[in-house]
Amino acid sequence: MPKPILVAVVEDDRFFRESMRRLMRSWGYRVEAFPSAADFLASPHLSETACLIADVQMPAMTGPELYRHLIASGFEIPTILVTAYADDQVRARALKDGVVCYLPKPVDEKRLLGCIHAALESRDSTKDNS
Repeated sequence: MPKPILVAVVEDDRFFRESMRRLMRSWGYRVEAFPSAADFLASPHLSETACLIADVQMPAMTGPELYRHLIASGFEIPTILVTAYADDQVRARALKDGVVCYLPKPVDEKRLLGCIHAALESRDSTKDNS
């Protein structure tokens, strides 16, 4: 039996992080949640993460900075950014950089699920082209 797909959540707000963890599990995903980008980067789960959901505004390293760091380090993890403070410039740059989706909080579950499916499809097509 195949191992469930791993979705990582990086979110400094404990309540939102835990609600995302529960939601991902209810959809059948394996989930690892981290309170900061540094905690995620130090985890043993980088190479097996199929999709990353990260908050835009976090102390030390923002979600967009985390995404750029992962790409520069050779980890092409499809990423969804979520934010309580939508900013059109940050959104445009993130999407230009290759982020799959940029969603406002509170997150619409249908849109999030669509973004996860798009992230997993982009990951699969990248694997197929390797």
